[in-house]
Amino acid sequence: MSRTHRRRTPDTAAGGKAAPLDVRRTLGVLWPYMTEFPGRVALAMLLLIGAKLAGVWMPQVLKHLVNALTPHNGALLTVPLGLLLAYGALRFANVLFGELRDGAFGKVAERAQRRAALKVFEHLHRLDLDFHLSRRTGGLARNIEKGVDGISFLLRFTLFNILPTLLEIALVAGILWRQYDVRFALIALVSVSFYIGFSVWVTEWRTEFVRAANTMDARANARAIDSLLNYETVKYFGNERWEAQRYDDSLAGWERANAQNRLSLSALNSGQSLIVAAAITAMMWLAARDVTAGRMTVGDFVAVNAYMVQLFVPLNFLGFVYREIRRALTDMQTMFGLLDQAPRVRDLPGAPALAARRAGVTFEDVSFSYAPQRRILERVSFEIPEGGKLAVVGASGAGKSTLGRLLFRFYDPDSGQVRIAGRDLREVSQDSVRALIGVVPQDTVLFNDTIEYNIAYGRPGAGRAEVERAAQLAHLDGFIAQLPEGYATLVGERGLKVSGGEKQRIAIARALLKDPPILILDEATSSLDSAAEQAILGALREAAERRTTLVIAHRLSTITDADEIVVLERGRIVERGRHAELLARGGAYAELWRHQREQTDHVLPGSPPALRVAEADTA
Repeated sequence: MSRTHRRRTPDTAAGGKAAPLDVRRTLGVLWPYMTEFPGRVALAMLLLIGAKLAGVWMPQVLKHLVNALTPHNGALLTVPLGLLLAYGALRFANVLFGELRDGAFGKVAERAQRRAALKVFEHLHRLDLDFHLSRRTGGLARNIEKGVDGISFLLRFTLFNILPTLLEIALVAGILWRQYDVRFALIALVSVSFYIGFSVWVTEWRTEFVRAANTMDARANARAIDSLLNYETVKYFGNERWEAQRYDDSLAGWERANAQNRLSLSALNSGQSLIVAAAITAMMWLAARDVTAGRMTVGDFVAVNAYMVQLFVPLNFLGFVYREIRRALTDMQTMFGLLDQAPRVRDLPGAPALAARRAGVTFEDVSFSYAPQRRILERVSFEIPEGGKLAVVGASGAGKSTLGRLLFRFYDPDSGQVRIAGRDLREVSQDSVRALIGVVPQDTVLFNDTIEYNIAYGRPGAGRAEVERAAQLAHLDGFIAQLPEGYATLVGERGLKVSGGEKQRIAIARALLKDPPILILDEATSSLDSAAEQAILGALREAAERRTTLVIAHRLSTITDADEIVVLERGRIVERGRHAELLARGGAYAELWRHQREQTDHVLPGSPPALRVAEADTA
């Protein structure tokens, strides 16, 4: 795979230009979720039609009521009880059918939201590490949240507002034409057309302001989440004011965009009100003339007025609905657009699972770069036999951690092969490869849950006894015993309530609970003091005895028992061998060893020279 395309395009929420709205495609992605309950959808449509028919017939009953209550040549009036009951029944039916419709369709909308959110969530977990390193997690969460809300709004208001309103317009126009005059129907249709055309035109103009407000809102939320997740770092450098200023800059942009949005909304509402007022005035003028000419009764005048009010009340609401549907479609497109992000690392069609109880690891002429300008690994080759332990050392940026990422198949090499049990990792499924590997990372991040949950995450469903055994192997049981809530202790956001060493022991415990045939220890003891390091090294050595182990090390004292040590410099292997051999050779490894010994002497200046020599010989 060419590395020239590895870099991701900027996130829209981070300031990139939004893609044009593709309504057909967005609705096409949503449509399959609608077909899960066809019976409920059909029932909701029937109830919708029933509600509208009841609503349209109410002005007719009202007309007869008014005429019945209007004196004719001094005739004695009686209460038209039947008409009153009919009017009340129609009004109740209009509301009842609407409520039943909402109840029938509710499960359809909620299931569509659930299915869509799950699909996007699962897809995000299928994407490669590079995607997640280049996107803001807070912005992604915001996009999913707004997209799911957009689905609910779109389904409910499109089916229960726009379609019913169009149906009502057609019915009202037909009644006005049939019972009165074509002029009434034309006024209704022309005013509706002007109203819809004006609303669409102005809404398209102000969409840019809405999008800008959404972008700044997402940016402000992403900055807030990023800052709060890095609470300790903010405190270390006293950058509370700096973070507040950055957050306020985003809010200021949101405020400016919202001001433009608000002014454009006022223009839209004013124009819509003008069209509605003109249409109703024209309609009432015609009706009033016909009443005075004797061509219409007072009941007809009331009915025409009721029809216009009944028509323009939902039509006035239609302007708001159109604006919100436009926003919902934009939010949905942003969410479903995440599905267009293709993972860089993909399984071949029909890729088999890699099953192995014990497995060796081979890197053969592996070259890799995150960007074409800088090569990270250059023709790296080594082999770890089954049950063997290989350590990789070198300066920062030499490519040590990249080896672990390639073995875990977060990335595929540019050239060469990474093999487990003789199989090229690109020929087998990713899930099966990762099931064989346990990782203890340098930077351990914990879930905001209990210690037990974080350890058991290594193998969901593991029993309490197995969790406790893993904690013992990681020398974590003593610390847990001192806690008032024991294993039920909450570790806080990203594990902020426990120390770095405790977080790393939890990571070791859950890797041991997974019980994989291959272990990757990426600076696994970097956050531990010397006493804790020696205790955990014993546990790690015990766990590694029957596993193939790749150790990425900074402290050379932790890998003196490795079967082979590989020294990396600028992505190339410059030395390899056992600890004693490399020291005797006096090359790059010996220089690293000497440098670390000097650092230890500087930290412990009172340590006798003879003791330091003995320590080196023993190691």
